[in-house]
Amino acid sequence: MRLLFISLLGLITTIGVSQSYTTYDSFDDFEHILHQDNDTTYVINFWATWCGPCVKELPYFEELHQKTKDQKLKVILVSLDFKKQIEKKFVPFLKENKIASQVVLLLDSKEQEWIDKVDERWSGAIPITIVYRGKRRAFLEEDFASYTELEHFVNTIHKN
Repeated sequence: MRLLFISLLGLITTIGVSQSYTTYDSFDDFEHILHQDNDTTYVINFWATWCGPCVKELPYFEELHQKTKDQKLKVILVSLDFKKQIEKKFVPFLKENKIASQVVLLLDSKEQEWIDKVDERWSGAIPITIVYRGKRRAFLEEDFASYTELEHFVNTIHKN
């Protein structure tokens, strides 16, 4: 009985923390996320808590996540926040905003070595969004003004 209670307590704790995230210290360890070869559409947004346009558009990605969770579509939010800001800014931001999408924290500070591996068109500015399924890819280096704009961009890959 005691073991069951402890297991249930752990389950409740896990459920209550929907703002979990995965940390990658190196781009090489993260890169596989950009190249999944299956029938799922991936929507990958690079952002940071210190980027105003990034924060402004995050609700659109959350809405997309909620509306498509029964489809073969996965929203992945890749944060480029700084290591020193994780506990003071990043984690509280995820909790306060109840981020439900998959969140990845990429801490590799050698951006100039890996930016072109994300997309050769990327200048390094954020936000950027990549949508891909298999070999089909779309890239956008600007923020979305509305959910409809994001949905239209995603559907260039997802619905075709």
